[in-house]
Amino acid sequence: MTTSPRSGSLPRRTGAHASFPSVIVIPALEPGPELVELVSALRAEGTEVLVVDDGSGPDWSALFDRCVDAGARVHHESLNRGKGAALRRAFRLVHDRFPDHGVVTADADGQHTVEDIRRVQEALAGVERSRADALVLGVRDFSLPEVPARSRLGNAVSSAMLALVAGVRLGDTQTGLRGIPASRLEWARMVPGDRYEYEFSMLRQAACDGLPLTSVPIATVYLDENATSHFRPVRDSLRVLGPVVAFSLSGLASCAVDTAMFLGLHAVGMPLWAALVLARVISGSANFLLNRRVVFDKEGRAPLGRAAGRYGLLAAAMLAGGVLLVDASVALGASPLWAKLGTDVVLFGLSFAVQRLVVFRAR
Repeated sequence: MTTSPRSGSLPRRTGAHASFPSVIVIPALEPGPELVELVSALRAEGTEVLVVDDGSGPDWSALFDRCVDAGARVHHESLNRGKGAALRRAFRLVHDRFPDHGVVTADADGQHTVEDIRRVQEALAGVERSRADALVLGVRDFSLPEVPARSRLGNAVSSAMLALVAGVRLGDTQTGLRGIPASRLEWARMVPGDRYEYEFSMLRQAACDGLPLTSVPIATVYLDENATSHFRPVRDSLRVLGPVVAFSLSGLASCAVDTAMFLGLHAVGMPLWAALVLARVISGSANFLLNRRVVFDKEGRAPLGRAAGRYGLLAAAMLAGGVLLVDASVALGASPLWAKLGTDVVLFGLSFAVQRLVVFRAR
């Protein structure tokens, strides 16, 4: 892993955000010549540019050398680790070498114009000047006909997921053009995810931590149907869906434990009611531990005692709410089966959101 210094030195930019400078970070995997054009245009304005070569290989060495010649700093990763890993590496480098700088991330495939990057820079400077401690997002219009179907699909999936898990609705959750204040670079480095799911995880974590999101409209640019993009709609969308899949599997595992414990305890002579209660306590404890360590809080940032107390209150509320919803649905004419299924669907989504935003919240 090596970093090539910039060639030459340009004067620091002046203007609205001179007191709150930022570095443009561009993760790149097997990029095209448009990357060199973007670097040249940005450096012509005096903006610091850091390009992270995400393991492109020797065939792209000449192109990255051209970026160095244009004035960028280039950091080379020996292996392809993913966009998220590349961004986190860049945040560390910026924090170490430019401790007072924020970061504006941009894509290497020509989707972001210099004008839009400048707008996000200026919005980020405004955020830092006002001490608003917000993320800035360059937001595209996905209703336009030129948006490729795979990009539209991926954004629809991630937008729906963000609304479910964080209660936040955004028209563009996939945007790679983002402004991160200098004070939040360490926070951004702690967001999980090595590949495209990282950008979704950042939005989800921002919502969980109460970090505001500021939107800046930008141009919707797709070159050759976005043919150069390394985004894989099915695999990368599944990465975004990962928390819900893990939550579902955790629920199924707990259900299996509950059933097995109930049958076993009753078989050895325990009264029916006692077997039901003890099995539910054991399965609920297992579900809590799975959700805490596997689904929502892998780093263990939420205090155990507080999370357990909140989980217990949620479980009690879910039980009471389930009874009331089933009774109300049956009273309105629904069959018991459909009333139970409908209630379970509603409570599943509600339980997921509450555990994500309240039970396992770090603070």
